Amino acid sequence: MTAVTEAPVTVPFGQSGPRTMYWVFPDRESTRARPMYQAEFWGAYEEVAESLGMRWVSVPPEAIAVDNLDHGAPRVLVNGELATPADSLFVTALYSLPYQSMDVFNQYATYAVLEQLGFYLPAPPRLSPVFNDKLATLLYFKDSPIPPIPTVRIGTGRDLGHKLHTEALARMTFPVIVKPTGWCAGWGICMARDAEDLRGILSLAQGGDTTMVCQPYLGDATTDYRVFVIDGEPVAVNHRIPRAGSYVANTGRGGNREFLPVPDELMAASRWFAEKTRVPFLCVDFLFDGERFWFSEVELDGVIGCPDHTSPAARAKQHELIAQRFHAYAKAHAAHLTEVSA
Repeated sequence: MTAVTEAPVTVPFGQSGPRTMYWVFPDRESTRARPMYQAEFWGAYEEVAESLGMRWVSVPPEAIAVDNLDHGAPRVLVNGELATPADSLFVTALYSLPYQSMDVFNQYATYAVLEQLGFYLPAPPRLSPVFNDKLATLLYFKDSPIPPIPTVRIGTGRDLGHKLHTEALARMTFPVIVKPTGWCAGWGICMARDAEDLRGILSLAQGGDTTMVCQPYLGDATTDYRVFVIDGEPVAVNHRIPRAGSYVANTGRGGNREFLPVPDELMAASRWFAEKTRVPFLCVDFLFDGERFWFSEVELDGVIGCPDHTSPAARAKQHELIAQRFHAYAKAHAAHLTEVSA
């Protein structure tokens, strides 16, 4: 007898659900970066959204205007087009790479306006400062069932030469991994093999007042497990592996990746993160040193990329995960509308 499996519960789009998903993203990408992002995930997001009967649109914060001349009846216009809480949702994860730093306040201010207007934001702005700072994330999840990677957080700025950070680093042993606390995609990650290396890295970070974290180097065998958690359930892993001679697994730094099932050890742990966070989609990153897992970070808008664009199976898996994510957003959007109308 052939086993019958129940179809996953889905939420309709279009007239019965959100018609447009706006991805609020600072518009500062170069002409080289945009085609790369389009090929890697933007295009897939657009294709999946269209297949579900909705639109996925990337817009900068300044594309959103609000007419509040009639108190109690505001109009939200995105590139001149009317958007309402019933037909639109906004993905509002914070972006703070160096060339986006001038956009940070505008992002937060725009998110606050959208929240006050009753829009559903699947990446809650209240969590942005927590998840955008690597140590704040580890502290927020201090009871994690997977131990957090030991971390020292230090500022750079004008007084770096006074070595006020020395005591905080007194128990750190080398080599150490040094990274900006609020960047992503592997950028800015360096290895300091001794105190002199560390001084040089911090002096460069000083040029941008960049706050840094120092973490122990876990060894050459270290790989990265990104667990996609959708609607509270861990559904897949993006396993990232550093290229030969590198200590950074991110694909932006040349790492390789593959889709894997979620390891048993990470299933219960990832559900714990989902319960703690209560959002429809998040990525939980774990480092594996060859013997044990370490909790590394959480992202509310982790990229769902394709490990191999020449593989139909890999592309199908990417699209499947994106569709699951969008359905989780639509389900949460419907629950939000029900709650605010009660």
